[in-house]
Amino acid sequence: MSVSYQPDLVYVDGRFRSGYEVVVADDGTIFSVGPTKTDGGPDVRRLPGRALLPGMIDIHSHSFQRALRGKAESRRRSGPDFWSWRNIMYRCALALTPEEIYHVARMAFLEMTLAGITTVGEFHYLHRTPAGEAYADPNLLAKQVIRGAESVGIRIVLLRCAYARAGFKLPPDSGQIRFIEPDMERFLRDSETLRNEIAVMASTISFGLAPHSVRAVPRDYLKAISGWAQTHGLPLHMHVAEQPAEIEACVAEYGATPFEFLDGLGLMTPDFTAIHAIHLQAGEMERMGRGKITVGACPTTERNLGDGILDADALIDAGVSIALGTDSHTQTDALENARELESNLRLRHLQRAVLDGRQGEALPVLLFDFATRAGARSLHVEAGSLEAGKAADFFTVDLSEASIAGSLPDELLTNIVFSMSPRAIRDVVVDGRVVVDDGRHAMQGEIVEAFRSVQRRLGTEL
Repeated sequence: MSVSYQPDLVYVDGRFRSGYEVVVADDGTIFSVGPTKTDGGPDVRRLPGRALLPGMIDIHSHSFQRALRGKAESRRRSGPDFWSWRNIMYRCALALTPEEIYHVARMAFLEMTLAGITTVGEFHYLHRTPAGEAYADPNLLAKQVIRGAESVGIRIVLLRCAYARAGFKLPPDSGQIRFIEPDMERFLRDSETLRNEIAVMASTISFGLAPHSVRAVPRDYLKAISGWAQTHGLPLHMHVAEQPAEIEACVAEYGATPFEFLDGLGLMTPDFTAIHAIHLQAGEMERMGRGKITVGACPTTERNLGDGILDADALIDAGVSIALGTDSHTQTDALENARELESNLRLRHLQRAVLDGRQGEALPVLLFDFATRAGARSLHVEAGSLEAGKAADFFTVDLSEASIAGSLPDELLTNIVFSMSPRAIRDVVVDGRVVVDDGRHAMQGEIVEAFRSVQRRLGTEL
């Protein structure tokens, strides 16, 4: 039976409208969005004092890193930079059992849903045992993460990650032993198997590929992966230019900057998402814009790791799309990522509202689109907006919650993007199913307690 959601306000086409309903069909899609026609009856869910918005999309997650929170904020423990931080991350990856990977993923995904995130792109590179051996099912750990997403009720795009080496002319790194799959043909066979298995799973589960980085995947391996992804019309995600040392290594190996190298391989297409893309070289933005690629910005992680500030204004002007991800789960808040994208530019340029008017959009509309529509394009999901035929993925906010109380309809989105506390999020629906009801997930207590057990075993130092 279809259900009519009737809040005070509905966010449609860049503004809030009153007297609207969102009708959800029994197949989990949106049947219609428009002026309220339904009066009473068991198929109506009235939501007085609330506004309804499309669910947000997190395109870049490493869910196992949720176990790191609180363990890597000491210079003594995790060192002074990204490269030393990796060592504690590697220890975390080596410590987790398959069942613990499931419980940590559930915790990461629970927190996402409570923050209004309804789709996650899981950049998954844990494949092997802590001894570096293949499991009997080489996709076991990917399935643990998928199982976690199903348990929580979030939509997931499992981006199977290729990781072939430590880097150009670098010796093997024992910390990466669970990531490394040097055999290209085997990687593609295992990816094909997982893709076929996902094809008969729930509609909330889909598949893509993710060569880890230029340093971790050599040219021939990368060509094979990208060609396979393009043949099957899959989203292709890759870390690019997160750190200056990556640019230096790419130039040393290939005589080209990262985006020059990737462009030469034919990767600059609308199906390609470059994660981070912070340290850009002359001419690279033009290449990215011509290919109409997406950049996956992860400001809360980039801030935490000292990666740098994304040139979002110049990228947008060059024709590049921007979507948002949480990455290491230092903070799980899509709206914080959106506001930080703009705030970083204000600090750099000593100006306000730097992104306002770009792409012809008001600033809050543009930033919210990064958290919704752009993410849907990056992950190839029919979500990110309230339209008939799209997935019924949305969330509501309490208009009386302190951080947005008193907002007039024309300023509500501005206050949601720039000021709202996650406490204001009350209901979350994914694929037509209520996942969060009045601010609480039905399995919240169980998920949190299981995660606590994992954290107690890991202890405070890895």
